[in-house]
Amino acid sequence: MAPRLLVHTRTTAYRHDSIPAAVDALRALGGFEVDASEDPAALERPLDRYAAVVFLSTSGEILTPAGRERLAAHVESGGGFVGVHAAACTEYTWPYYGELLGARFDRHPAFQPGRVRVEDRPLAWCREQGAGRVFYTALGHAAEAYADPDFRAHLLGGITWAARLGRTGA
Repeated sequence: MAPRLLVHTRTTAYRHDSIPAAVDALRALGGFEVDASEDPAALERPLDRYAAVVFLSTSGEILTPAGRERLAAHVESGGGFVGVHAAACTEYTWPYYGELLGARFDRHPAFQPGRVRVEDRPLAWCREQGAGRVFYTALGHAAEAYADPDFRAHLLGGITWAARLGRTGA
C-alpha cells in the first residue's frame, strides 16, 4: 500500500489561483496517495494514516482547536509536515505553528518572475521538530511552477524527506 499524504488547501485570507494545478502536480508525482481537502474537520481526525500533512498555499486561520492539537501531535510523534508557499501566512495566532514552520510571511510581495540560484537556503529549508520532520518552500506562487520539472523534483524531494519515504534529497 502506498504512503498517503493529506494535502490541505483551506484559505480564509488570500487564495492562490495555483491551488488546483498544485494538487494535480502532487498527485502526478507518484509514490504516494493524495487526499486533498479544504475541510478543517480533515485535521480533527487521527492523522496517523498519513506519512505527511501538506499545507498547500493555505492562508489565514484555518484550523479548529482540535485540528491544532492533532497536527501538533502528528508531527511531535514522528509524522511529516510540508508547507508550500503561502503556508507561511497561515495560523498567525498559533505560536506552535510559527515555530513548526520556522518563518512567516510578513506580507506577500508582488509576483516576480525570476531564477533561483542556490547560494544558501533562504527560500526552502528542512528540519526536525520533535520526532517529526518539517520541509518548507516559499516557491510555488504561480500555476506554471507546478508544471516545471525542476520545481516538481524540489517538491518531491522535500515531501520524500519529511515523510521518510526512503529517497534522499530535499
